[in-house]
Amino acid sequence: MVEIVISAAAKVAEYLVDPIIRPLGYLVNYRRNITDLNQQINSLQLARGGLQIPVDEANRQGDFIFPGVQEWLTYAEGIIQKRNDFNEDERKASKSCFYLKSRYQLSKQAEKQAAEIVDKIQEAHNFGGRVSYRLPPPPPFISSASFKDYEAFQSRESTFNQIMEALRNEDMRMIGVWGMGGVGKTTLVKQVAQQAEEDKLFHKVVMVLNISQTPNITEIQAKIARMLGLKFEAEEDRAGRLWQRLKREEKILVILDDIWGKLELGEIGIPYGVDHKGCKLLLTSRERQVLDTDMRTQKEFQVRHLNEEEAWSLFKRTAGDSVEQPELRSIAVNVVKKCDGLPVAIVTIANALRGKSRVHVWENALEELRTAAPTSIRGVTEGVYSCLELSYNHLEGDEVKSLFLLCALLGDGDISMDRLLQLAMCLNLFERTYSWEKAINKLITLVENLKVSSLLLDHEGDDGDDDDSSSLLFDHAFVRMHDVVRDVARSIASKDPHRFVVREVVGSQEAVELREWQRTDECRNCTRISLICRNMDELPQGLVCPQLEFFLLNSSNDDPYLKIPDAFFQDTRQLRILDLSKVSLTPSPSSLGFLSNLQTLRLNQCQIQDITVIGELKKLQVLSLAESDIEQLPNEVAQLSDLRMLDLRNCDSLEVIPRNVISSLSQLEYLSMKGSSSIEWEAEGFNRGERINACLSELKHLSGLRTLEVQVSDPSLFPEDNVLFENLNLTRYSIAIGPYWTQYDEYKASRRLTLEGVTSLYMVKCFSKLLKRSQVLHLRELNDTKHVVYELDKEGFVELKYLTLRRCPTVQYILHSSTSVEWVPPPNTFCMLEELFLDGLDNLEAVCHGPIPMGSFGNLRRLELWRCERLKYVFSLPAQHGRESAFPQLQHLELRNLPELISFYSTGSSGTQESMTFFSQQVALPGLESLSVKRLDNIRALWPDQLPANSFSKLRELEVNGCNKLLNLFSVSVASALVQLQDLQIWKSGVEAIVANENEGEAAPLLLFPKLTCLTLGDLHQLKRFCSRRFSSSWPLLKQLEVHNCDKVEILFQQISSECELDNKIQQPLFWVEKEAFPNLEELRLSLNGNMEICRGQFSRVSFSKLSVLTIKKDHGISVVIPSNMVHLVQHLPLSSP
Repeated sequence: MVEIVISAAAKVAEYLVDPIIRPLGYLVNYRRNITDLNQQINSLQLARGGLQIPVDEANRQGDFIFPGVQEWLTYAEGIIQKRNDFNEDERKASKSCFYLKSRYQLSKQAEKQAAEIVDKIQEAHNFGGRVSYRLPPPPPFISSASFKDYEAFQSRESTFNQIMEALRNEDMRMIGVWGMGGVGKTTLVKQVAQQAEEDKLFHKVVMVLNISQTPNITEIQAKIARMLGLKFEAEEDRAGRLWQRLKREEKILVILDDIWGKLELGEIGIPYGVDHKGCKLLLTSRERQVLDTDMRTQKEFQVRHLNEEEAWSLFKRTAGDSVEQPELRSIAVNVVKKCDGLPVAIVTIANALRGKSRVHVWENALEELRTAAPTSIRGVTEGVYSCLELSYNHLEGDEVKSLFLLCALLGDGDISMDRLLQLAMCLNLFERTYSWEKAINKLITLVENLKVSSLLLDHEGDDGDDDDSSSLLFDHAFVRMHDVVRDVARSIASKDPHRFVVREVVGSQEAVELREWQRTDECRNCTRISLICRNMDELPQGLVCPQLEFFLLNSSNDDPYLKIPDAFFQDTRQLRILDLSKVSLTPSPSSLGFLSNLQTLRLNQCQIQDITVIGELKKLQVLSLAESDIEQLPNEVAQLSDLRMLDLRNCDSLEVIPRNVISSLSQLEYLSMKGSSSIEWEAEGFNRGERINACLSELKHLSGLRTLEVQVSDPSLFPEDNVLFENLNLTRYSIAIGPYWTQYDEYKASRRLTLEGVTSLYMVKCFSKLLKRSQVLHLRELNDTKHVVYELDKEGFVELKYLTLRRCPTVQYILHSSTSVEWVPPPNTFCMLEELFLDGLDNLEAVCHGPIPMGSFGNLRRLELWRCERLKYVFSLPAQHGRESAFPQLQHLELRNLPELISFYSTGSSGTQESMTFFSQQVALPGLESLSVKRLDNIRALWPDQLPANSFSKLRELEVNGCNKLLNLFSVSVASALVQLQDLQIWKSGVEAIVANENEGEAAPLLLFPKLTCLTLGDLHQLKRFCSRRFSSSWPLLKQLEVHNCDKVEILFQQISSECELDNKIQQPLFWVEKEAFPNLEELRLSLNGNMEICRGQFSRVSFSKLSVLTIKKDHGISVVIPSNMVHLVQHLPLSSP
């Protein structure tokens, strides 16, 4: 009974006391609750950032975001944006008469909000990284039967304009462009694509070149996917994934160039018509029938031959003014007539005859054109054929002619320079060239000769910038050949004395024909065969070609791997080159053992199980297994004593290289294992069961090795005797050590070194010989180095072009040249350096401390400094240092998360304006084009009131973000000097005005930033005006304007005369326009937190006349006023007001 009474009394006390204690708790714990809320919001920001990464990637891949994830991100964004409002309420509460009441309300609100955020953060963790989903593949496709140096020829202007008009027509979904081979269809549609992007007709334009007679669907899908940022998984419905990704683009143009027959768009994964009304297709073909009959295009445009005047103009410009000589002109005119008005013929024949001044050479050329044999090449005229054949005949030397014909044998599309080298060397194409280093130089020279003759073209990079497009041996990894040139070259190669054969075999019927053909004399007598096989079940059981020296087989990866019959090579014993791609060697055909003369064996992208037979190929010099699925390199490779090139790039399954195989290859000059990250290297003397893998110390036995590409995850696997690389004389290398395998293939450099996780200075010095010669150097997590140049290369890294340091906590200076130390850096330190990137160097005090050595940093073009917490000065110079421009080539400067940074350029003086502005009078950066500063907490002003002459005169892009102490960005003098500025972005900074007058009574110039096209102002909570006091501008080139959450703005842009005063007592509009203004503005996006009138004033109809996008985001209850004289400009626009 007593217990019941006590329990009841306790309950009564709880009800009586709790309403008193809890409010007191909110008051007592006020500061703790506010602090906890801010901490939870910081945690929420981190959680949002972590979630946003997979969301962004999912969007790129065309996936759909789960609604719960999207709702979470919206919630987080709202909370983060309201933080400033909450802090402002707290500030006001401290000054309020109702102080205790306000603290009570805010503390209660903070506690509740913090608890809610904790739950939300846990909710984000519960997503577990799963943020998106994919729709099932679309239903099976139902056929719709239900430039380089573009020459703006006047005769084609109307065709160009008609194509552009058709693309603008909402009813046109598929159009075609047709014309003779070499007439310029591809060049024209490239210009159309460029114009469509400039006019913003589509959100995305993708283009696939050279579809060819036998289209490779997988390759087409891959090219489109790369341009969309889409990555396919190994075993997925590629067409379905591409279909869904393309449907995510509201308006997209897909250009398919050089099609020869019907393409099933659904098989590729291109939604069209009712499946995606925003997707338009532009197709090119040599024949109109392919377009209107096979593809059912709605309209076709013919690209006609050049007229005589245009043809002569193009010929003269290419061949030179010598064609105007009286004795040559009439002959030259007749030569041009033989070109049939086709640019590809005109340019190639003009290059062939360029510099030829003797009349008999021109007369002979004209006679050859007149007597040309008829051609049976589909879509190629006799005139074009004869012109290209003449160009071939005028090539000087057998080497360049042989290389030209070899290029024609390598299938369609891009031609790999690495592949050309491997084939050409073993075909003895290069006279008196026996070393691979000399062969590289010879190949580059011959390729340039063919480019000058217009018989080869530069690679245009339509495949994207993936790793495979890079080469350690060549700056330009690929070249290409025009499809018409390729067809003519193959025709030339098929004749005596070459007897080369190129056959494209598609389907089982043509496979039967192939078996019949291989019994003919043509097959028996040919010396080179190139087979492109698609949709084939099997090859003939044997190839009877006793004189065959070169055999290339490309099997389409649209199909299962094509198997090679066991006896296939039994009667091809003279073979010197065997190049197989995407075939199955499981098991390997035993007839490979008969190829005792084989010098080059390429088995790229092949299925390989057991190739022990390779040990019998004693003359082999080149072995490439790149991108194959081989798991273990056979021991028999050690028997290849003549092997000079071993290519194991991107062999994802390769784990085992037996010990002593590498060290046995004494003649090896080239070894690449780039991307083969599964190789299980072993330390010296380490045995694991019965299997013993190779160790890296074997490399020191390869005295002839000149090129090495290798990636090793564990730095401890390298021998510690410091002699591995000292004994090698490498001229080209790409060596990556550490678990991250950062790639720097975008740099055109032949010597690259990446050391990640190589923490000790002692281990780094094992690579000292490579450090001194590297052109690209990346260091990460180096722990015991303070002065980079002094400790790593006292000679000053004179060959280095690109330097990156990440997370090196002990580094204080990159270059320390103080006179107080005994060592003085040599002249020309970093003389070749073009890019410097420093990230996470917690103790960095300056990039350079002390005098800059003469000739140093003279080539620096890009400088990026991120997250260096103690950095105060970028360059800290002695007080007596005179004014100079130390960085004449610097084009890009990015500074991010540098909380202590004060000045770019310190000379040790104090109390001057230098300490008040980031850039001082001593800083002249005449070449700077892009400047980005983010989260610099100590910066109050970027520039002094006056700039040195020519300083920043080329600045085109400026971004300022998160600089809270920055009061204004420009003085009028500085703003007036930035005449090239095109893109200005200012976010989350404390500026009250973007441009501040030095003299309050002085009106600003009529026109500032005359070339500005994009302006973004966001989260500037102190901003009142763009320019303080009087200001006028018409913004003649501005195309995009965004203003977000600038809640204190009074008037942003005013265009008024100096004698017209604004009434500060009434609310001002965002824009005050008196005459013509914003004549080119296309996009206007506003986020408003208060009632706002957008525009006021009398302005001409030119003002805002090009506006096509108007987005206004506003809080509920906020009114937006659009003046009556602006209604006619915006009434047709979709007004977004979420």
